Amino acid sequence: MITPAPTTVAISLKMYFSNARTLDYCRALTALARNDEGVQTGATDLVVLPTFVAIPSALTAVRGTNVRIGAQDLAAEDTGPFTGEVSGAELAEVGCTHVEVGHAERRTLFGETDSVVAAKTRAAFRNGLVPILCVGEPSPTDPATAADICVRQVSSALPDRRDEDAALPRVIVAYEPYWAIGAPHPAPTSHVAEVCQRARATLTRHLQDFAIIYGGSAGPGLLTDLDGNVDGLFLGRFAHDPQAVAGVLAEAAAPRVPATRGANR
Repeated sequence: MITPAPTTVAISLKMYFSNARTLDYCRALTALARNDEGVQTGATDLVVLPTFVAIPSALTAVRGTNVRIGAQDLAAEDTGPFTGEVSGAELAEVGCTHVEVGHAERRTLFGETDSVVAAKTRAAFRNGLVPILCVGEPSPTDPATAADICVRQVSSALPDRRDEDAALPRVIVAYEPYWAIGAPHPAPTSHVAEVCQRARATLTRHLQDFAIIYGGSAGPGLLTDLDGNVDGLFLGRFAHDPQAVAGVLAEAAAPRVPATRGANR
């Protein structure tokens, strides 16, 4: 029997929480997860990305549940003289399962180029981490153009395959239009739906195991509004209240027409 791919609910805490607040937050999510059938059965993947310093506390807080912990970034190299960097090898060693790559803030504030994003994506694959690969158009445009930009960003980040029959590991594509990040409201649902539909149609021809989730001022109610056009949400500040996360988890469990996903797990 084919197992349906899970709905992904990922949360990046950026640099908003202290270590103590992260611990309290993850304890609250743990309580939610223990009472959420979707998280318990694996139908919903709940992934939290704290700061590097708070990862051990987060891992302790979610122990014994299906809540996954990841990182907001990783080094392109696994070891060496790279002061201040954290490798994917170490992240995997302590128990992380996911890692965010290529966020708009990394690209714009820290100058990460497509080649850097590609190197970090390879590092994630190399260390068994699921990359949450962030893509999106810098400024408002039509859905067809936005989808083309997203597909190009995904393609540039993925390693070249000499053997076209060799499947790449799972990748989560996080569609986050730069202009919607930190905005009062997410991008219009009609825009998000069409961009994701167009991107999915192209990526399905090249990838076997992928999901497309939406971020950019995402919050409760949006998953329902997008009505199966995405495979989940990438939450930011609107998830700081655990009860808001509870609302999104309830939406994830509600019956709806699923998107035609890249693959089943």
